[in-house]
Amino acid sequence: MSAPTRSGKRWIEHWDPDDETFWENSGRRIARRNLWISIFSEHIGFSIWTLWSVLVLFMGPEYGLSAADKFLLVSTPSLVGAFLRIPYTLAVARFGGRNWTVVSAALLLIPTILAGIVMQPGTPLWVFLLVAAIGGVGGGNFASSMTNINSFFPERLKGAALGLNAGGGNLGVAAIQVVGLVVISTAGPNAPQILFFLYIPLIVVAVASAALYMDNLAGVSREGNAMREVLKDRHSYVMSFLYIGTFGSFIGYSFAFGLVLQNQFDRTPLQAAQVTFVGALLGSAIRPVGGWLADRINGASVTLWTFLGMAAGTVVCIVASNADSLALFTTGFIALFVLSGIGNGSTYKMIPGIFHRQALEAIEAGEPRQQALAHARRLSGALIGVAGAVGAVGGLLINLAFRESFAATGGGVPAFVSFLVFYGVCFVVTWAVYLRGAGARAARAKKQAALAGAGA
Repeated sequence: MSAPTRSGKRWIEHWDPDDETFWENSGRRIARRNLWISIFSEHIGFSIWTLWSVLVLFMGPEYGLSAADKFLLVSTPSLVGAFLRIPYTLAVARFGGRNWTVVSAALLLIPTILAGIVMQPGTPLWVFLLVAAIGGVGGGNFASSMTNINSFFPERLKGAALGLNAGGGNLGVAAIQVVGLVVISTAGPNAPQILFFLYIPLIVVAVASAALYMDNLAGVSREGNAMREVLKDRHSYVMSFLYIGTFGSFIGYSFAFGLVLQNQFDRTPLQAAQVTFVGALLGSAIRPVGGWLADRINGASVTLWTFLGMAAGTVVCIVASNADSLALFTTGFIALFVLSGIGNGSTYKMIPGIFHRQALEAIEAGEPRQQALAHARRLSGALIGVAGAVGAVGGLLINLAFRESFAATGGGVPAFVSFLVFYGVCFVVTWAVYLRGAGARAARAKKQAALAGAGA
């Protein structure tokens, strides 16, 4: 299929957000409009992606599913969503950010309607797994949304903009869990269909809003070449690895929290639902703070301390599990959500910063300023898609770790021990790659920025 013509009412031919005059005259208004609609669409996408983390709370003994079956069920959309993030990233440049938002939002109708049909006792596990896999389309929305918004904002505002976009989207996890709590507490565990009646109209609103009010940027080249180029850069692999630790933790814990409470502390579905949304809510709400801190301090420094905090939170969960302390365990687990949210914002701010520094070096070497900065935006958009895809795999790994841990020992301690080791490795990698010798790099970057400003 050929790429669409880069012309028409919803296509913008010239876009240079780093030009302050352009930004103040028209860019800010357009970028913000696209940001808010993107947040809403991505929010609904996250809700549908994590729908099964709520539906398993409705699955009582009459469904005939074991704890291992349920962990496998909530792992499935995480895996599919991770793989979809690469093609969703490419789709933004091929079809246009606005056009793909319309399509990706409309696709959410399929798993929502199918879930409403199959959600009843007696349905075979393989059918649940198939529908849950289709629900993975909601996970792809994040990558295309972040790639699209990355192109709209100037370098100095990317951390806050990407943090808001991701945080607002992540709130979809908490939202679906709150709705599930309300349904369970009012209509009981036998009325999951209410969820579908509520979300289908919201999906339609997201489709209509994107179609009527979003824009495509004609200057965003096809990302196929950018994707291939970015995979040659070592930072792509480092940042993807770190994002497993931040976003992978957030989405994995979001899927698993309710099941862990039910199986380790014998909580009822209602008791689990009363707590599970808190972690996802706080982790989502604080994500923009991670981007904001990264804008003002340093993304790598914020990420480093985040991993240290996550290691401490994991230790709390291990101690609480061994002591059978629900209160301490809940505190430690929610702390993991909050810290992973901060890390999500700071790691994503690091990505455009890496390529912006490379652009400054290219400008110093004689490359035209606008060309170098546009190239940096394309590469950062491509890496956002790659890191988002790899990071989402962390959600699968966390749920598989819990599945094996509960199957082998009846508890989650072995899984938490593996998470603790991983966060330690992430801490060391962050320091070794981005903070060791940071003073010399900062002085060099300051000199390059001054030269770039003089040549502007």
